[in-house]
Amino acid sequence: MVGIILYYLVIFGELIFAIGFSIVTFSFIYSSLKGSPYVPTKKKEIDYILKNANLNPDLNFLELGCGDGRVSRQAAMRYKVKALGVDINPLLVWYSRLISKLDGVANTKFITKNIFDTDLSHADVLYLFLMPKLIELIVPKLERELKKDATVISHGFKIVKWQNRLRKKIDHKPFPTYFYLK
Repeated sequence: MVGIILYYLVIFGELIFAIGFSIVTFSFIYSSLKGSPYVPTKKKEIDYILKNANLNPDLNFLELGCGDGRVSRQAAMRYKVKALGVDINPLLVWYSRLISKLDGVANTKFITKNIFDTDLSHADVLYLFLMPKLIELIVPKLERELKKDATVISHGFKIVKWQNRLRKKIDHKPFPTYFYLK
């Protein structure tokens, strides 16, 4: 009898694992289809990028395509900015909220939303790690909605149409980071 119960518990556990794995896989595929895959940035790299961003507690930090929220969380913890992370993947947003709560980071908020429907007007610093095609598509929105003198940090790919606004470039492996001033 105990053997049968154990057998069914193992089968149930494998079923739960398969369902969970499928949900995670489909959520990552969904993110990729919507414009950018989930590619986490290493903590050491985030620290270096944020150190070069000249952040202070008076700033509003907005991360488009925040993934698991590690950049927003680090900016809020270390520099005390008000951070908002936006991602289209509800599973990653849920995870971001959970980790923020566990880390005790109160000045962060994470929302599930399409970046094209996100209000950028309050951002003093905008961080993005998006694919070049998506960056190209969002430039008109940046032009319209970002406040004058907002800093835009593009990790991984340059904003081709903003070459004249480039203020700093960090050459790191595997991705460079570009700092622009609107």
